[in-house]
Amino acid sequence: PHKLDAPGLMYRNCCHSNMIDKPFLEIVPRKGFIAIDWKELWNFRDLFMFLVWKDVIVRYKQTVLGVAWAVLQPLAAMMIFTLFFGRLAGISSDGAPYWIFSYSGLIVWTFFSQSINQSSNSMVTNEGLITKVYFPRLFIPLSPVIAGFVDFGIAFLLLVVMILVSGASLSLNLLAVPIILVVVAVTAAGAGIWLAGLNIKYRDFRYVIPFLTQLWMFGSPVVYPASLVPEKWRYLYALNPLTGVIEAFRWSVLGTDVNPWPGLFVSAISSIIIFMTGIVYFKSTERFFADLI
Repeated sequence: PHKLDAPGLMYRNCCHSNMIDKPFLEIVPRKGFIAIDWKELWNFRDLFMFLVWKDVIVRYKQTVLGVAWAVLQPLAAMMIFTLFFGRLAGISSDGAPYWIFSYSGLIVWTFFSQSINQSSNSMVTNEGLITKVYFPRLFIPLSPVIAGFVDFGIAFLLLVVMILVSGASLSLNLLAVPIILVVVAVTAAGAGIWLAGLNIKYRDFRYVIPFLTQLWMFGSPVVYPASLVPEKWRYLYALNPLTGVIEAFRWSVLGTDVNPWPGLFVSAISSIIIFMTGIVYFKSTERFFADLI
């Protein structure tokens, strides 16, 4: 066997009985297990960028409002939560105006939830591509996560305008936003990879995922501060990777009086565990995708 540019594959030169002078390539699985073949992913990087761009284009194709949808969902949710949780229930917002407090959590949550929703269904919706050509299957659930940064960027610009309009000021804490986004993206990618693999084998997950994401939202400090959680449950609550992420994001943009680094560290460890176990499961079942799909 001869090894070509894509290290995840082994190619054999074969000759068809009726085509002696026309050799072809037979793709066979590599022996052993490699969680992530970084060189193979790099060799297919152009395809990955195309998949990301496709996800961005399809998201707004033939829509009347276009990119406005990136902010309509968190804005609508912000108004509802401000009315019921901020006005009627009087939930604390760590000193910030509740409408900005809730919106800051909602844009992080919207990025996360849309990423895992699209990643979990990506393998099924790309059935024709998976069953016809070879490429790193890992690209399919990862591309919606990267494409989601476009929506987040638009929503984040609106958040900055809100903060300035409210009379507050921005600080150098904003420099921590890229680090926080990396943790969110790794968490969303890990959860999306897990659910994408499970959704192929067990189609019940298409009904479970919306319910799961709804529970996950109320289990995260999206519309309430983490300080409302009783002290004895704080360590267990911190295992949710979005807990430290959202609290750290609010600290970076709103200047809330919290120490974000311990929570962000725990969130980073949780997100890495989710991501790596998702990769292991995905790669262990990848060879059956074309048959099951």
